[in-house]
Amino acid sequence: FFAAHSGMLARSMTTCTRALCVRASSANGSGTSGGARAVRYVPLKVVTISKGDKDLDAAVNAYLKRCSRYAPMDETTIKQNPKNTRDVSAQKAAEGERVMKVLTPRDYVVLMDERGRDVSSEELADIVADIGEKGFDRGVFVLGGPFGHGDDVIARANCSIRLSKMVLNHQVARLVLAEALYRAHTILRGE
Repeated sequence: FFAAHSGMLARSMTTCTRALCVRASSANGSGTSGGARAVRYVPLKVVTISKGDKDLDAAVNAYLKRCSRYAPMDETTIKQNPKNTRDVSAQKAAEGERVMKVLTPRDYVVLMDERGRDVSSEELADIVADIGEKGFDRGVFVLGGPFGHGDDVIARANCSIRLSKMVLNHQVARLVLAEALYRAHTILRGE
């Protein structure tokens, strides 16, 4: 199981790593210069596979609203285990089908995955900037279900990163991602 997914994630991470390497070799020896940066902002979307958590919704929405000061931002929640099956493979496949319906060919897809690449706040800002600079229409950040991402979603991803070396509850990961995206925008604006 993990061997098959590791190969797919490695291919996805190559694009992400390449983008970060190009950015890191830019002027001043780092991806960001500490000041505002000219960026072609594009809409961002967070896709979460979850049962939902009304207690965290207000906090997540507050960060998403802050993000929308810089670029259009929205969130789509996909019901966890839509076919109500006990088979993990079938569950991931069903969740993956629903995620794929949200994506378009012009999206830059970033998987949030515990086996993804570690990135700093500045590197996440570089990813957000690269999405627009490379001509994509939208950046989509996907938080998978409790058993991970479906194979189709992994194959479609342009990049795979993780929010922490620790495994996070999906609702906590959702909040951390919303804050991280807000921070990425403030880094790009030099705020």
